[in-house]
Amino acid sequence: MPARATVRDVANATGVSIATVSRVLNQAGSVAPETRRLVEQAIEDLGLRAPAPRGGTAKPVEGAVYVRCPYVLTDYFGLIVSSIAETLGQHGRQVVLNAGEAAAHDPVLTRLGSRRDIGGAILILPPEPSEDLVRLSSRRFPFVVVDPRTTLPRDIPSVSAAHHSGARQVTAHLTALGHRRIGVIAGPREWLAADARLSGHSAALADAGFLPDPSLVRHDQPTTQHGYRAARELLALDPRPTALVAFNDKAAIGALQAAAEAGLNVPGDLSITGFDDLDLSRATTPQLTTVRQPLQEMGRMAVSLLIRLLERQPVDARHVELAVDLVVRGSTGVHN
Repeated sequence: MPARATVRDVANATGVSIATVSRVLNQAGSVAPETRRLVEQAIEDLGLRAPAPRGGTAKPVEGAVYVRCPYVLTDYFGLIVSSIAETLGQHGRQVVLNAGEAAAHDPVLTRLGSRRDIGGAILILPPEPSEDLVRLSSRRFPFVVVDPRTTLPRDIPSVSAAHHSGARQVTAHLTALGHRRIGVIAGPREWLAADARLSGHSAALADAGFLPDPSLVRHDQPTTQHGYRAARELLALDPRPTALVAFNDKAAIGALQAAAEAGLNVPGDLSITGFDDLDLSRATTPQLTTVRQPLQEMGRMAVSLLIRLLERQPVDARHVELAVDLVVRGSTGVHN
């Protein structure tokens, strides 16, 4: 395959004229459906996409917005997706939703660049490797990533929360209460958010004059079940932690269960914190101290960035990080 595919390459690959390839790329003129499909497939295979207009007033990109969220739409993801859909509706844009755990195995990114009915996309915590996102970006297909799993190139727009700051705030809260031996139920090792939050935790410990202890960290999936398992391991240590910081509220719920089984009072014997500030953080006894992420604002900001891309407007800030807030409730207390 050529390093830089051209219209001539597509014409040679399909056996049609250069003029026909141009009409397909520009969505102009009359082209038989079978021929159009053949050319579009070759365009996809060769990685060719119509160049962006130069000079003058660029024509806005038409078409629906593809929203990909390969997870169950509850709590965290449901809030983001609902916000995205509502905001796109305000801009008169239709939504094509790809959601659910089964969607994680659907190789949609390889097809998005050639779909004539799709103008752009918003990808929420995409499971695909960054190389796939770079490849999609190289085809000049407009998209925005919400809460990226891995570090993205500077030219790929993204929206996320201030993970480092949030973790630093919550650990600083615990050290101010006298906690020194703090266990961490971290997210998956390969997640950008997990790395940023662990960094924030370490920074807060350093601020208090302490070094982080790797033996107090457990990396696992951000679920109640895995939070429970990680908490049990940490609470079995001797000496055990006096506080646990969980990657999210669901993992913190699992930690609360493990603490109850161990006969520990929260917060008298053990302090526990979450992250996200979902509804369930206020449904526990005691209620969770957590970090509030602006989930709906993340969705609105993602739409704002995408609309600017679709309307060919300049986008100066391509990596937007939204502030988070520490919410102190009953699950944290003074360590004597």
